[in-house]
Amino acid sequence: MNTREPIIQEHEQAEPEATRREAGGSESSRANRGWWDRNADDYQVEHGTFLGDDRFVWCPEGLDEIEAELLGPMEELKGKDVLEIGAGAAQCSRWLAAQGARPVALDLSHRQLQHALRIGADGVRLVEADATALPFADGSFDLACSAYGALPFVAEPVRVLREVHRVLRPGGRFVFSVTHPVRWAFPDEPGPEGLSVSASYFDRTPYVEQDEAGDAVYVEHHRTVGDRVRDVVAGGFRLVDLVEPEWPAWNTQEWGGWSPLRGNLIPGTAIFVCERSGTGAPPAGG
Repeated sequence: MNTREPIIQEHEQAEPEATRREAGGSESSRANRGWWDRNADDYQVEHGTFLGDDRFVWCPEGLDEIEAELLGPMEELKGKDVLEIGAGAAQCSRWLAAQGARPVALDLSHRQLQHALRIGADGVRLVEADATALPFADGSFDLACSAYGALPFVAEPVRVLREVHRVLRPGGRFVFSVTHPVRWAFPDEPGPEGLSVSASYFDRTPYVEQDEAGDAVYVEHHRTVGDRVRDVVAGGFRLVDLVEPEWPAWNTQEWGGWSPLRGNLIPGTAIFVCERSGTGAPPAGG
């Protein structure tokens, strides 16, 4: 799971400037690959305990696949070919392998995948690639999943969805979690300052962190709930469910802008449960 909060490493000369501006596909991909490569070590140190080595957690709220079964009943995972997109250190894929599935953990970041090797990759195939151009044959997988991977960071999410559609077998399920779109209207702060609307929910201008030369070093793209639903349909999927996890009483952690204070009042995560429609390619356009 790749949820992010600002981490400034000691060797960096200056904190990046946060702004809202347009950022295309290649700029977004280049910036985010570099960000995750630079910050993977700190990310795994800070969040590794919560994520576990072989746990499938969908979001900072702590919704666990062992309870949610969004990919389907656990007993039916055995023997399934599963693609995890934005796998990070492959914690989710490792859990899938333990259930008897055949997972492939894909990530843009080389350093994140090195952490997957460090923890152990038995039963998991690791692939470094961009989610907008999946290096797999048509109909290679029964299931696909992404816990905060790829979708929040790409300029053209329909490209990802169509690629997932292509590599899934007919009737295959794709489940992905993203920051709940309503959060974009609020400051990304865990305390009371994060409870007051400060921006338009309808402003789709990407959030960009850029260096002194104006080059993006991190990019995140906003889509409204309606945008996400239309993306799913344009990608050739049928939306089966939209899950908005409530903040559980046991979870006392803060994770970036996620916290018990905010989680008890506004949703922080949206999980889209989709099924591959038909046997052919998705319709053109979108």
